[in-house]
Amino acid sequence: MARAYLSLGSNVEPRRHLRAALAALRERFGPLVVSPAYRSRAVGFDGPDFINLAVALDSDLAPAELDAWLHGLEDRLGRRRDGPRYADRTLDIDLLAWVGDDGRIRMAPRPELAHAFVLRPLAEIAPQLRLPDDDRSLAERWAAFAQACEPLTPVSLDDDADDALTR
Repeated sequence: MARAYLSLGSNVEPRRHLRAALAALRERFGPLVVSPAYRSRAVGFDGPDFINLAVALDSDLAPAELDAWLHGLEDRLGRRRDGPRYADRTLDIDLLAWVGDDGRIRMAPRPELAHAFVLRPLAEIAPQLRLPDDDRSLAERWAAFAQACEPLTPVSLDDDADDALTR
């Protein structure tokens, strides 16, 4: 078994889509470690705010197989792939790191780790994890991050009241 670390985000009915994604991940992979959720501005385009969180799960799939399964989940939840790269999303799931049972990280971290909406949730569920591109732990990376540049607001996935504002 490997430990996979994921980033999940949505800005189209985000609570509904994130809850559905978490349910599907639990059904396929079992227990999850789930970070708190955060609201952040869209990056790369002018659009509704996103809600993002991180997940750790144990997987019997190799990275490419897991990535394909995650893309299928995005598609089942309405992800469109025919538009611009930076656009509204029902669901965006990125495989950030995959740690083999020997403890070695077998894939390079993704550039999204340069953003607060990915780094903070991941640091909260895996604070001691050190990725190959940096000797610092994720907790140390987050502590050194210029947090005022990319403000995050903690949110609950339980309340759909303001999802109408993000459609």
